[in-house]
Amino acid sequence: MNKEDRVIMHFRDLFNKMVWLNKSKMEKSLKGHTPSEVHCIEYIQKHADSNVTKLAEAFYMTRSAISKITKKLIDKGLIENYQKPDNLKEIYYRLTEQGKIIFNIHEDLHREFRERDKAVFEQITEEQFDHMLTFMERYSRHLDTEIKKLDADRSSSE
Repeated sequence: MNKEDRVIMHFRDLFNKMVWLNKSKMEKSLKGHTPSEVHCIEYIQKHADSNVTKLAEAFYMTRSAISKITKKLIDKGLIENYQKPDNLKEIYYRLTEQGKIIFNIHEDLHREFRERDKAVFEQITEEQFDHMLTFMERYSRHLDTEIKKLDADRSSSE
C-alpha cells in the first residue's frame, strides 16, 4: 500500500474511531435530536445571519434537505426564523433559549472529548501541527475544486 492510500485509510480509521467513541455519549446527552439537527444548531449559533443557502453550502446538502431539517428544528422550538427590515425576501435563523441549551450540551461534550484526547495532542510540536494543518488545508482546497467541477458538470447537463 502506498503512502497516499495509507493516509486516506488512516483518516477514515481515525474518523470512524472518533464517531464510535463519541456516539453513545452524544446519543444519550442529545436524545431526540439527529446529528444533522445538532450540527445545524451549532452552525446557526456560530454564524450570524444563517439561512438555508449558507447551511446547504456548509453541509454539502441540498436546500430542500436543509429546509426539512430547519422545519423540524422550528417545530421542536429550537430555532426561530427572522427577517431583516431591509431584506424581507430572505429568511434567517437564530437559536431559541431551548436551542441554546442543546448547543451548550454539544459544546460541553466536545470539550470533554478534547480533554480525553489531550494526552496525544500535548506530544505534538508546533511544527508538526503546522505541517498537518498545511496538508489538510491543501487537501480541502483540492476537494473544494473537485466539488465545484462536479457542480458545474451537473449544471451544464440539466
